[in-house]
Amino acid sequence: MGELSKRDVYIGDTTLRDGEQTAGVVFSAKEKIAIARSLDAMGVHELECGIPAMGREERASIRALVDLGLSARLITWNRALVPDIEASISCGITAVDISLCVSDIMIKNKINKSRDWVKEQLKRALGFAKERGLYVCVGGEDASRAEVSFLIDLMRIASDLGADRFRFCDTLGILDPFTMFEKVGQLSAAQPDLDIEVHSHNDLGLATANALAGVRGGARYISTTVNGLGERAGNAALEEVVMALKVACGIDVGVDTRKLSAVSRLVGKASNREVPAWKAVVGERVFSHESGLHTDGVLKNPSNYEGFPPEEVGLTRHIVAGKHSGTNGIVESYRQIGIPLSREEAQQLMARVRSTAQRLKGPLGAKDLLSLHEGMLVSLAAA
Repeated sequence: MGELSKRDVYIGDTTLRDGEQTAGVVFSAKEKIAIARSLDAMGVHELECGIPAMGREERASIRALVDLGLSARLITWNRALVPDIEASISCGITAVDISLCVSDIMIKNKINKSRDWVKEQLKRALGFAKERGLYVCVGGEDASRAEVSFLIDLMRIASDLGADRFRFCDTLGILDPFTMFEKVGQLSAAQPDLDIEVHSHNDLGLATANALAGVRGGARYISTTVNGLGERAGNAALEEVVMALKVACGIDVGVDTRKLSAVSRLVGKASNREVPAWKAVVGERVFSHESGLHTDGVLKNPSNYEGFPPEEVGLTRHIVAGKHSGTNGIVESYRQIGIPLSREEAQQLMARVRSTAQRLKGPLGAKDLLSLHEGMLVSLAAA
């Protein structure tokens, strides 16, 4: 739980599985291939690529991904059932997640079984998978509401039977980062030989924070989706997790962050969910500056008001002319459209820029700036 290095944390992406489970989202086979290739090219370590038990069409799309020969490990989601695992094997898959309900709430109200039944189901499915040489992640659905002692029992069984890791799922997105840290820490201490993955949902807006807390608690794998797609409010966003690890935690996971905005736009288009301009990390306008104090600081040295440069995530900086602009910001706004402006001229234009922004209820575009400049020149000529 101390200092972490590049090799200690692995990023998994489940855009093609949990991301596509977002209500109303469907990826075509061509889009799945494009997304998988993009994620692989940027260095994402593992792609959860679908649910073979869904049917022939799903299996065909998974087989197409297998045939790409990607560097990233491809893993499928399965119920802890032998037929599901057989369906994955038929696709050429060599890594599976086998999912079980682990909270008493779901064991009783969803599957109407018992804890002993869950244990036996784990033994049966995991034994079958390991006999066939598969990499196996044991997925604990609703682990955040399960008793830690029961999770430890399941992890011990999983470890004894050769499982490769355990997925701690905050399925309902109800944990706070402090509780996530505590629970994952307890599991990690109790079963240190079994790697832990955190799979967090964003129902309370805490998915990214919980993912980082899980890593601090001892998890080595993080499950993410591009743009935070996923059931209900979505999952921990790939772009947020990667950059938060890098900037806030000093952990470089080896992902090429310069490609984050491009894959974000690709998935945004494929999912018919436009990426908001102010989306954290990858929004087109998250490096926009308008207020005089901030603009002046950024123009002197970007690190004054930017935690990392826009180029690091494939974006550019924007200096915006608006209601709160100062002299230096106005000079820069005009420079961006090819008009050199002195500080005196900028000061003359400041009141007009601000009043125009007030009328427009937004920033000034190039045409607005040109119009104000022409008006100033006419006024000077008349004087």
